[in-house]
This record gives sequence, C-alpha cells and structure tokens, in this order.
Amino acid sequence: MRTKEEILARIEMSLDTMRPYLRNDGGDVEIVELTEDMELKLRLLGNCESCPQSIFTMKAGIEEAVLKSVPEVKVVEAINLSKPPKI
Repeated sequence: MRTKEEILARIEMSLDTMRPYLRNDGGDVEIVELTEDMELKLRLLGNCESCPQSIFTMKAGIEEAVLKSVPEVKVVEAINLSKPPKI
C-alpha cells in the first residue's frame, strides 16, 4: 500500500495537469486535506472561487483527472464551492 505522502504527490501531479488552464483564467487549486477515508478536499483559488463555471471545472476537469490518476481517492470535493440547488 502506498503511503499518504506518495498519494499526495500523485494528486499534486494530477492537479499540475489542470493548473495551466486554471491559471490562464486567473485561478488555481490547492489541497486542503486527504482524509483517512481517501476523501480529497480542495480549495479553489483566485477567479475559480467565484466563477459560475467552477462546478463544471471541478466535476469535468479536476475531479476526473484526480480519480483517473489516483484511483485510491474515493471522493473529490471543493470545500469552498457552493453546491447547486437540488431540483
């Protein structure tokens, strides 16, 4: 089994594939926590914090990249992203 530090390093490498796109729009992302249950908590930074498209960036970009690259991670969540209302 990989250590938490090894998993975090792989997560960072995965996030690095997304960062050029985020930074191009004045944003970024940082790791807040990786729980023992392998739930990854991220914080969107800069313009990504308030962009109405952030939910799409998170789900179709960041989350997909992390889960594909680091299958040990079970959940990816942006702690400062408001969840869309349930219909």
